[in-house]
Amino acid sequence: MGFSPWAVPVAGILVVAAAGAFGASWAWVAVGALVAAGVGWLGWVVLREARPYSVTSMGSSIRPIALGLIRRRAQILVFEGRDDVKGETYYRPLGGGVEFGERSDEALKREFREELDADVKVGELLGVLENVFAWRGNPGHEIAFVYAAEFVDPELYAKDEMKILDDPATARWVDLDDFKSGDKILYPNGLTELLSSE
Repeated sequence: MGFSPWAVPVAGILVVAAAGAFGASWAWVAVGALVAAGVGWLGWVVLREARPYSVTSMGSSIRPIALGLIRRRAQILVFEGRDDVKGETYYRPLGGGVEFGERSDEALKREFREELDADVKVGELLGVLENVFAWRGNPGHEIAFVYAAEFVDPELYAKDEMKILDDPATARWVDLDDFKSGDKILYPNGLTELLSSE
């Protein structure tokens, strides 16, 4: 029975993955062992690739996001989230990650199609916020492009709540004064101040 050229890379990936289950430092120890064995490039291939990230697992990456601020009179459209580690309920405008090679305004349009199956017209860039935070005990770092936006379909403004399609959350209208008074928490950090300065 001949030697398979796939055995070495598969074995290297399994070694690093198994060590990584005990923490990142163990994964790097495994890479060191592979280097000593002359196949260290396998561990580097496994660890160098940025993993897909969400707010729940960002690793050490800075995540660019685009958020759309849609207004209904004195209200803004947000989704409600919960951080059980902090014991807080918070709100954030809809939007999401900007993919490589994608403009932030185009990312915002895509995110609204994915989240609400709705088209939006993206207006002016209201500001760019840097948000370093912890969510459910995990560190996060985001650069948020905050845009004024509006629904193309005016009937959506009549809905008090909208189910987010790719998440178990619900989007709803919340009075802007609730955030300015501190009764409710609005993320990302600095957004309330940005809106208050308008």
